[in-house]
Amino acid sequence: MTIPIVDLRGNFPAMTFAADKRDAAFIRAAESYEDDLPYVATCFHMFVRRKLSADRIVDGVRLSAREYECAQWAACGKTAWQIGCLLGITRRTAAFHLDNARRKLGVRTRSQLVARLTNSKSSHR
Repeated sequence: MTIPIVDLRGNFPAMTFAADKRDAAFIRAAESYEDDLPYVATCFHMFVRRKLSADRIVDGVRLSAREYECAQWAACGKTAWQIGCLLGITRRTAAFHLDNARRKLGVRTRSQLVARLTNSKSSHR
């Protein structure tokens, strides 16, 4: 049984509940909790997403997951508009996160931000 998860970020997550062989008890349980499983799947997805996108540290400076994500896309040469499209946010919101990352790292330009991110010895924790 695969349950699609609504993700407003443009991703297509799903959670699958399966057994290694046909099992009547499994099928009954899946049918009994059919209405609850989408909620369980969404909660699990949110938990895992938070764990995988925990705050990032660049040269000893903690960036939010979104600031780090935007900075990574900037390092790939993406504009704020493109980053917004990729992440399902507005250009203005992407620019906001990039500005916050620059401010936190004490740099003035996008190029300096990318250089700090790229050269950071502890850019992913």
